[in-house]
Amino acid sequence: MVIRRVLAPRIDFGALRRELGLPEEFPSAAQREADEAAAAPLPTGIDDRTDVPFVTLDPVGSRDLDQAMHLSRRPGGGYRVRYAIADVAAHVRPGGALEEETWRRGQTVYLPDGNVPLHPHTLSEGAASLLPDVDRAAVVWTIDLDADGGTVAVELARARVRSRAQLDYPGVQAAADAGRLPEPIALLPELGTLLTARGLRRGAINLPLPEQDVEPDGDGWRLVLRAPVPMEEHNAQISLLTGMAAAEVMLAGRIGLVRTMPPPRPEAVQRLRAAAAPLGVAWPEGTAVGEVLAGLDPAQPRAAAFIDQAAELMRGAAYTAFDGERPEQPEHGGVAAAYAHVTAPLRRLADRYATEVCLALHAGRPVPDHVRAALPRLPEVMASTDRAAGAASRGAIELAEAVLLEHRVGETFDAAVLDVTAPSNGRPGRRPGGTVALDDPPVRARCTGELPLGDRIRVRLVTADPTTRTTLFTHP
Repeated sequence: MVIRRVLAPRIDFGALRRELGLPEEFPSAAQREADEAAAAPLPTGIDDRTDVPFVTLDPVGSRDLDQAMHLSRRPGGGYRVRYAIADVAAHVRPGGALEEETWRRGQTVYLPDGNVPLHPHTLSEGAASLLPDVDRAAVVWTIDLDADGGTVAVELARARVRSRAQLDYPGVQAAADAGRLPEPIALLPELGTLLTARGLRRGAINLPLPEQDVEPDGDGWRLVLRAPVPMEEHNAQISLLTGMAAAEVMLAGRIGLVRTMPPPRPEAVQRLRAAAAPLGVAWPEGTAVGEVLAGLDPAQPRAAAFIDQAAELMRGAAYTAFDGERPEQPEHGGVAAAYAHVTAPLRRLADRYATEVCLALHAGRPVPDHVRAALPRLPEVMASTDRAAGAASRGAIELAEAVLLEHRVGETFDAAVLDVTAPSNGRPGRRPGGTVALDDPPVRARCTGELPLGDRIRVRLVTADPTTRTTLFTHP
């Protein structure tokens, strides 16, 4: 669901790419390997699952399709989830130029004027992508669940698959609303709702804030504030389910790579609880923080401010590699369970290696030497490229906001206060202020002044500088 969109003038994102040192063309040797892999026949000796009517579900216009799914009921009760993940390792030779270049990139970086892909487009949007009506190499996870959504069996194997359709979130949401979902995902609302509820009981935390984005619009750009549709949330639950299954496989085998985050600190939860009543948020005794957040409407300013404050609970996410002993803290605090990244190998380097670990352990084979050697290096590489991807996303939005507003300095706008800077306690140079979200255009920016958390206020624009990507408001 698009909440608001505003047209911005033509914007050049090239300076941002150069500032962040994002790579451009692939080295010729890496590109050549990718082209050769794309032209090669699919691997032999793998299962044939082309009889399963998989479908993909992604944002509109996506071409790097990592996942395809098929959902069904199990005889006697429960569910069967078949989740096909692009088998990138089938196309990338260990020790080759392409593998070396993917380590330099780490992950796909998305910018409004085009992505900086982890793999050449001949693979990421071609031969390795689970595009419809063509046979592709995949790793198929088969996860059996009981009627309550609990996992009872997990299988995984390399296989040949064929997606029947490329679906997108708006279209699928419309089909769900009309009661006409295609058979392969007809159970997704039911199963997604069940898994979400199960996660909340487990203590999972999700921050349901709309996302800002910049989209092309003819000769200009749209600054968009978008809330995910329900089918997008349901789809995410299937990925989470698979990631949790992968983590359990690796933890049982005492080797692998998991995505970890400490549980929320008690003092942070107490601060959030203290903010609830002043913001009009009901927090009944005994209710977990995730359940409180799940019941809020982020379109309401005070609820949005509370959700923004809850971001403090989600600190310290990292990749944790292990070999021989389980990690001391193997869980992800937001998932409230052990969890691994294995469902986006076209876009994320770590997923390829974690998947190879899972395949070896499940088959009772030794983990390949090149995979074992890669594990301790991955956390640092992924942390570095996570920072670059985050900087690119923030930078693109900040640039679009500044361009959109540069000719409106001095004007006043309606806004909601999302957070407030802690008191300076007499420290020089620390000005009171916080973050505000404008009603129109959909901008989030720094604002100086004494701000009432969660209230609606009028703010005046004092700076909008595209050169520094700075936008600043003041109140009153």
